[in-house]
This record gives sequence, structure tokens and C-alpha cells, in this order.
Amino acid sequence: MDKAGIRDVAKAAGVSISTVSRAFTRPELVSNRTRRKVLDAADKLDFNISRSATALKTGQTHRVALLMNEEITSWFNTQVFAGISNVLHPLGYDVSLFQHIDTAAHRHDFFTNLPIRRNVDAVFVASFDIDPHEAEQLRRINVPIIGINIPATKGFDASISIDDEASMFTGAQHLINLRHKDIVYTCSQAEDSINSSIDARGRGFVRACEAASHTRDLTWQVISVPRGRDFADSALAALLALEKFPDAICCQMDMMAIPLVLKLGKYGHLTPRDYSIIGFDDSPYADTINLTTMRQDPQAMGRMAANKALALMNGESLDKPHELIQAQLILRETDSPRG
Repeated sequence: MDKAGIRDVAKAAGVSISTVSRAFTRPELVSNRTRRKVLDAADKLDFNISRSATALKTGQTHRVALLMNEEITSWFNTQVFAGISNVLHPLGYDVSLFQHIDTAAHRHDFFTNLPIRRNVDAVFVASFDIDPHEAEQLRRINVPIIGINIPATKGFDASISIDDEASMFTGAQHLINLRHKDIVYTCSQAEDSINSSIDARGRGFVRACEAASHTRDLTWQVISVPRGRDFADSALAALLALEKFPDAICCQMDMMAIPLVLKLGKYGHLTPRDYSIIGFDDSPYADTINLTTMRQDPQAMGRMAANKALALMNGESLDKPHELIQAQLILRETDSPRG
């Protein structure tokens, strides 16, 4: 079948060729209703446009997309971006950032419009899952999807991830082996609209505590607080409200552990004298306060993901398309054995 052109789209949508062009290049000049008609017609005809004449000729745009469920300013996303850029920028690729792809509506908008515009050669997804329909929309136009720290590999052409559940199991087990008897896991609440890799860490904590409870006297609980800028303060308030303060705290991330270490001291709870605490990430300032934590390297994961993308964009097959690595326990000074 011959590939559909802009005239075919215009005829199917019942609009002029210039309107089709504006719907893609100057959408602010077209009403939402008209643009929807054009996009629907283009999707049915499998029509796509590229960003330049060179792209039309070669089929490549030399642009990739990085999708994040938070802002680029987060430590993890900044490091992932640096890793991808370090590999692809010298080869002439631009990296387009899409922040806060954290709702079903945002993901639907991205995965609906991108196949029609056909303006990237690969898509990187950081820390969240996609559904099969979203993956199929890109597979139709041969755009590979590479996951970075994703909760599941289904729908992805390649991925590199930390084993969040197994890694947090290691962290919780470390506290248990230090003979702590009252352990709390502090975390942010999971979002219904998105399956995030970070939520698997809680399962690792629970699994470690359940396994240990069979052989030793252990009390444990999970404190889940709303996501947002105040999540560390919410965790602090919840901890201080407990009838009995725990002798160990296992945190979902360093950005929760670090404020807790600093603020709990003001209320007379000093680590490691009164309690042990462990974080996750080994992010900036973790070493400054000597936080024991689970280390991951998102910049290295970004580089590995970029190299997988290059191979896929060149039509090569991967010996190990999906890789899972373990975070490393970094022992510092916020933990100590209990008597």
C-alpha cells in the first residue's frame, strides 16, 4: 500500500492541506476540534511528518525523547539526562525533555501525538510503566522504547533498572541483622494513575520483615505519607506521633532520610545513639551527613540506556536487552548495632 500523504489526510479530515500543515506545525492557530479531526485522520492513515527535509529523506530526526514522572531538577532525572546526553550529544542527537508524565491523560497525549508527528528516533522512559497500547503506537513507526529504572519490562524494547525490591530487602535486612526490634518504613503514597519503580521498595521492606518475624522478636510498620514537597515533614510528624519511637527507620529515599536525620535531632532523637536510619539512592548530601544508604548510579544507567538505543536505532539486536542490577549498601555513620 502506498504511504498516505498530506492530501489524503486533508481529504479524510474534510479540511484544506494548509490546515493539516498548521495542525502539526502551528497548533495554536487551529481549533481543538479541527486539530482532533486532523490527528484522528492522520492516525488512521498512519501518516507522519518529520521536523526537516533531511529527516524526510533519511527517516531520522536525530532527536530522542526522555519522559519523566517528576521534574528534571530531581537528582535522579538530572543524572539520567546527563548520562544519555554524554553518549548521544557528541553524535549529533538532541534530547527533548517531557516532565510530569505522571497521569494517564498526560501519557495518552504524548503517545497519541508522537506517532503522528514522528519527530523522535527513540523514547526513554524513566521510572514508570507504560501500557501495551502506548508501546504499540511507537512500535508501528519503529521507534524503540528504552526503560530506565522501570517497574516492569513488558512493552519496552530494552531497559536498565535497579532491582528496587531486592535492594530495599537488603537494606531492611541490614537493620534487622543489627538486632533492631522496632523498625518503621517511611515512604510516599503510591499514585493510582502511574506504576512507579520506587513503589517496589516497600515490598522489599515488607518481605524482609515478614521473613525475619518467623525467627526473632520483631515489630515493624509502614508509614505512608502524601507525595509532594512536604512529604518529609509529613513523615516527621507521623514518626513523632507514634506511641513508641522506633529504634530503626528505613526510608524510601535519601530525600526523606536526610531531612529526618536533621530534624529529629531537634526533638531529642539522635542517630546512631537512639536509632539507626538508612536511605536509598546515595544522592547529594548523603555523604555530607554520613547517611548509610543503598547506592544506585543513574548517570551510568543513562549511558547504558543510550547505548542500547543506538544499537536499536541502527537495526542491531541486543544480547541483553533487559538488565537488572543490585544497589550497593554503603555503610556510614547513621546505623549501629542494638544491645
